[in-house]
Amino acid sequence: MTRIEVLTREEAALPKTERLELVRVLLDLDGGAVAETEETWDEEIRAQVKAGDQGRAASVSLDELRREIGGRSGA
Repeated sequence: MTRIEVLTREEAALPKTERLELVRVLLDLDGGAVAETEETWDEEIRAQVKAGDQGRAASVSLDELRREIGGRSGA
């Protein structure tokens, strides 16, 4: 398992609020996000979390997502 796969599994186990904070930290690692962009992403993340909580968002397993992405890239 790659480091990214390990980190992804660990991240997936975090509570939603901690995942949101992790997203903010990761965005800031590359020199800091522009405030407007950061707020836009925060709003989108909140909307996606809310949609998931309300059952309005479809979800797929990590393996299924990898297969789908692999199929698109021709890998």
